[in-house]
Amino acid sequence: MDCEKDFLSNYKPGDYERPSVTADVAVFTVSDDDISDRRCYPENKLRLLLIKRGGHPFRDMWALPGGFFQKGETIEECAVRELYEETKVMPVSVMPLGVFSAPDRDPRGWIISNAYVSIIGDEAVKQVGSDDASDAQWFSVGFRCDGNGEYHLSLTHDDIELKAVLSEKKSVFGRTEFSIVDSGDIAFDHAAMICTALSALITKAVEHDAILDFLPERFTLAALRRVQEAVMSISALPANLSRMASRYVEETDEYVKGEESCSAKLYKRKNNT
Repeated sequence: MDCEKDFLSNYKPGDYERPSVTADVAVFTVSDDDISDRRCYPENKLRLLLIKRGGHPFRDMWALPGGFFQKGETIEECAVRELYEETKVMPVSVMPLGVFSAPDRDPRGWIISNAYVSIIGDEAVKQVGSDDASDAQWFSVGFRCDGNGEYHLSLTHDDIELKAVLSEKKSVFGRTEFSIVDSGDIAFDHAAMICTALSALITKAVEHDAILDFLPERFTLAALRRVQEAVMSISALPANLSRMASRYVEETDEYVKGEESCSAKLYKRKNNT
């Protein structure tokens, strides 16, 4: 065949085995202990949105929102659609996290997942399990390394506690991948996705890039500090925070009245960030 037209006319896609494709989304927020009490500024509790699976496989187990890619949409559109269908949460944007393609990651067959990360800020978010999810809830997040090469992920909501153990698989191009030692009753390979998302979020938080997405348009440095402490699980000194944040935020002429009649200056994200 000497021309592309002839080649394409004889090309048979069915000659090649193809996988099914899904998209899954790790959605984080920072809030206080009462998720229904939306205050002016978030407190230092990092939370992750999970859905309870309504069907097999992994029925009644908790997983990231997600589902199958449909003809005529982009994979990013699939991620946003599935997130909204299963939780009624509509993200402003989603960030690609990576492709998860281990041959045995899904018991239904050869299914690869495109994982995404999203951050829901101070706006009201009321999650409702729907579509093929029987429930959707915000889980408090705990993530630590024990010093022996194992990472411990804990996700808690009321009396539900999910605990997974993972090991670091590799770290390339600023992205850390994890192998599951114990899934902790988290469906599929989503424990590894969650840890990869947390690692990426912590890396970005050092430069305040992701931190600002948790905050409203106007915020105090105290609110910025609380969010940073929640994401990175460390305490930030006010002086260090002000110096580092100056690259990303700028003062406004506005103030917010705090406790004991004290006023705090409001800041906003710089236009060039």
